[in-house]
Amino acid sequence: MSAHQTAVDAVLETLGATAHGLSSAEAARRQRAFGDNHLERVVRVPLVLQCAREFTHVFAIVLWLAALLAITAHMVDPGHQMDRLALAIVAVILVNGLFSFWQVFRAEEAFQALQRLLPRDVTVLRDGRTWRLPAETLVPGDIVLVEAGDIVAADCRVLEAQRLRIDASTLTGESQPAVRDAVPDPEPVVLRCRNVLLAGTSVVSGQGRAVVFATGMRTEFGRIARLAQSVTASPSPLQREISRLSRVITVLAIAAGLGVFLLGEWLGLSRSANLVFAVGIIVANVPEGLLPTLTLALAMASRRMARRHVLVRRLTAVEALGGTTVICTDKTGTLTENRMALRVIAVVDGEYADGRWRHADHAALRSVLQGARRCHGLVAAGARGAWCGDPMDVALVEAATTAGATDAEKIAEVPFDTDRKRLVTLHRCGPTVVMHVKGAPETVVPACRSVTDVAGPRPLGPEDVQAFERAQARLAGRGLRVLAMAHRVLASLPAGEVPEEDLTLDGLVALEDPPRPEVAGAIARCRTAGIRVVMVTGDHPATAVAIGREIGLYEAPPRVLTGSDVDALSAAQLAAALAAPDLVFARVSPEQKLRVVRALQQRREVVAATGDGVNDAPALRAADIGIAMGATGTDVARQAADMVLLDDNFASIVSAVEEGRAVYDNIGKFLTYILTSNVPEVVPYLAFALLGWPLALTVPQILAVDLGTDLLPALGLGAEPAEPDLMARAPRDRESRLITGALLLRAYLFLGVLEAAAAMTAFVVVRPRAGHVAATTACLAAIVVMQVANVQACRSRIRSGFAAALRSNALITVGIVVELAAMLVISYTPVGQALFGTAPIDVLAWLVPVPFALVLLLADGLVKRWRPAP
Repeated sequence: MSAHQTAVDAVLETLGATAHGLSSAEAARRQRAFGDNHLERVVRVPLVLQCAREFTHVFAIVLWLAALLAITAHMVDPGHQMDRLALAIVAVILVNGLFSFWQVFRAEEAFQALQRLLPRDVTVLRDGRTWRLPAETLVPGDIVLVEAGDIVAADCRVLEAQRLRIDASTLTGESQPAVRDAVPDPEPVVLRCRNVLLAGTSVVSGQGRAVVFATGMRTEFGRIARLAQSVTASPSPLQREISRLSRVITVLAIAAGLGVFLLGEWLGLSRSANLVFAVGIIVANVPEGLLPTLTLALAMASRRMARRHVLVRRLTAVEALGGTTVICTDKTGTLTENRMALRVIAVVDGEYADGRWRHADHAALRSVLQGARRCHGLVAAGARGAWCGDPMDVALVEAATTAGATDAEKIAEVPFDTDRKRLVTLHRCGPTVVMHVKGAPETVVPACRSVTDVAGPRPLGPEDVQAFERAQARLAGRGLRVLAMAHRVLASLPAGEVPEEDLTLDGLVALEDPPRPEVAGAIARCRTAGIRVVMVTGDHPATAVAIGREIGLYEAPPRVLTGSDVDALSAAQLAAALAAPDLVFARVSPEQKLRVVRALQQRREVVAATGDGVNDAPALRAADIGIAMGATGTDVARQAADMVLLDDNFASIVSAVEEGRAVYDNIGKFLTYILTSNVPEVVPYLAFALLGWPLALTVPQILAVDLGTDLLPALGLGAEPAEPDLMARAPRDRESRLITGALLLRAYLFLGVLEAAAAMTAFVVVRPRAGHVAATTACLAAIVVMQVANVQACRSRIRSGFAAALRSNALITVGIVVELAAMLVISYTPVGQALFGTAPIDVLAWLVPVPFALVLLLADGLVKRWRPAP
C-alpha cells in the first residue's frame, strides 16, 4: 500500500526510519543510492544543434545556395564583384538565425524557474538532534519539521500535526487551504490526500512532523516538472505558414535559376554571365526582407501589447493569439482574485451582504464581527505586521477590523482539529472571560443553547436551527465557504478542560475567492468575437459552477466533468463532450488538463490556456498560446507561457486577441506589399533570357529594394490600426492560410504586373537617352515609386489607397520619406553609385512611373468595391 494509506508505525518501518530520524551515516548512504533532492533536466537537443537548425531550414538553404552561386560567379569573373553580394546574403542569414536561436534559448529558463520554487534549507531530525540542512540532502526516511511559512521540500507523510494547513493551489488548483493530519487516508490520488505534504506546497498555519517518502524527480512536483519539460510546443500558424512559403519559394527560385542557367548555356552565353543571371533570379524570387520585417512587426506589436499590460515571451504568439477559438482558463487567480473575502453574514433574522453589516445596528452582527476579529490562529509578520496564516482567518480579521470590531487579550486556545472541526479562543474582557468559537456549522450549532437576536441572546428554538440550515445550504450552493460563529461568557478561566457546550450562536459567515470585477465584461467580448471560454480548474465543482455563473460564463446549467470523469472517457467520448456549449472541468490533475487541451486541438481548435500554478505549466506549454498570470502566478507558469498578463487582468486577454487579429491582418498586408516587388525584379531577367533584352536590373539593386527601401513602409503596414469589423468576425479556421491563392494573384498578377510594366517602361524610355546604367537606375526608381503607391493600396482590405492615405500612420509616412530619400542617395551620391551600380537620372525618369502608380490606385479601389482584398 502507499505511504498515505498505512498507519504511521507501518510507514516508518517500511522506510527503515525511526521517530528520532536517521543517522548521518545512513542518510549519506541513502543519498548515494537515491541521489540529491533536486529536479533533473530532461535530456534535450544540445543548444549547439538547436542553433545549427536556425541556419539550415529551407528558407536559409535557398539563401545559402544564392550566396554560393555568387561566390562561384566571383571566382569565374571577379569583374562582377559578386563577393559583396555573397556577404550581404550571409549577413541576412546570420541576423535571422541568431534572433530565432535567442527565442529558443530563452525557453530554457523554465527549468530554472522550477528550481527556484523549492526551498534551500529544511529542518531535519538526524542522530536524535535537530539540524538545518540544505534541501537537496533530504533522503527517503528523513524526519522533517515544518511550521507556518515553510515551503515543503519533498513528498512527506504526516506523523504529527497541530493545526496544520497547507496551500497546495500551485499543484492542485484548490483555492482553499487544506487541513493535514496523521490519520491513514484511503484516497487513491496522492494530490488529494489529507496526510501528505507535497514538495512545492507551503504551510499557511500550524506545525507538524513528517517523514520523507519521495525526493527529487520522484515527487509529485518532479513528475509535473518532467511533464512540463517533455511537452513540445506546437508551431504557431504563422510558423507553419512561413515554412510552407519557404518550401514554395525554394522550388520556384531554384527551378527558375536553374532554368535561366540552362537557357543561357543553350544560347551560348558565358558561364560567368549565366551564373550572374541564375543568382539574380534566385535573389529576385526570395523576399530577403520578409523575415526581418516580420520579426520587427511582431516586436512592435509586442510593445503595443506591453502598453496593455501583456508581456510577450514568444513573438509568434502575437499572431497565434489572434486565431484563438477556445480559451481554457484556470479559476483561482485567473477568474478570481486568489484571496479570500467575507461576502455574507447570516444571522437569525436575515442576511447581510457586500459590507452592509458595517452600518446595521444589530447585536448578532456585532457579536459575529467580534468573534471574527478575535477567534483566529494568525501571527503578525514583517515590518508592517501583516497577518500570516489561514487566508480565511485573514479575511475575517480584516473585515471585522474594517467594521470597527476590537481585539482582546488572548489567554488560551483550543486548536482546530479534524474531529471537532472548530477553533476555540478565550479572551480576557474586564472581570470576565469570553470564549469565541468558529468552525463547521454541523459541529458548532448542536453545541448551542441560545442565539443572538437583534437585541441580544435568547433561547435557540427548532425554527432557528432550521433557518440557519436553510441559510447554510443556500450559501454553500453559491460556492461559498460557510463557518458558524458562537460565543460564551465565563466568570473565569476554566481550571481544566474548556467547556465547549452551552454556546450562544451568533450567526454564519460565508467567504469566497471573489471573481475579478472586469472578468464578466471580458467574457461577454469573447462571446461577441466567437471565442469560447472553458473553465478548467483543480477546485471543487460547486465552487467552479458558482463562480462561472457569477461571471456570466454560461446561462444554462453547465455540464460538469471532474478529473475522474475525464480519465473514464475515451478519446472519442471526450471529443464529443467538448462539443457541449457550456462545460466546466473541475478537480482535474495536470495530466487531465493537458489531455483536455490536446483534445481541443484535435478538434481543430486554436487553444489559449491560462494559468498561474505549477500544475498549469504542462498545459501552458502544449497550448497554441499559453497565458500566465504575472502578479500572482508562479515563475514556473510564467516561464512556460508564451504571454504573461502583467496585471492578472483577464480582460487584457481580449485586448491581446484584438491586437493579435490586427497583426494577422497586417501581416497579410505587408506580405502583399513585399511579394509584389518580386515581379518587377524577376521580369528584367526573364526579358533578358527570353527576348534578348539588355539586363534592366542588377542583383545589388534587387537587394536595395528587398533589404532597404521596402523595409520601413512594410513595418508601417504592420502598425496599421485594426479594421472596424475585426472583433465582429468569427475566428479564422485553424488551417486557414496566410499565403492564399487570392493574395498571390493580387500580388503577382495584378499589382506586380503594373509595377513590372512601369519599371520596364522606365528602362526602355531612359536607355536611348542616357545609357544603360542610368536606365537600370530608372528601372529601380520606378519600382520604388510604384511601391509608394502600393503601400497605400495595401493599407486596408476595404478602403481604396486614396482613402487609406488620409488615415494617420506616422510610420508609413516616415517610411515613404526614407524610401524616396534612400533612392536619391543611391542615384546621386558617389557611395550609392559605387555600391549599387547606379547613375544620376533626370526628371523624366521619375515621371514615367507616375501614371502607372495612379492606375494602380484606381484599379485597386475598383476591385475592392467588388470584393475586399485578401
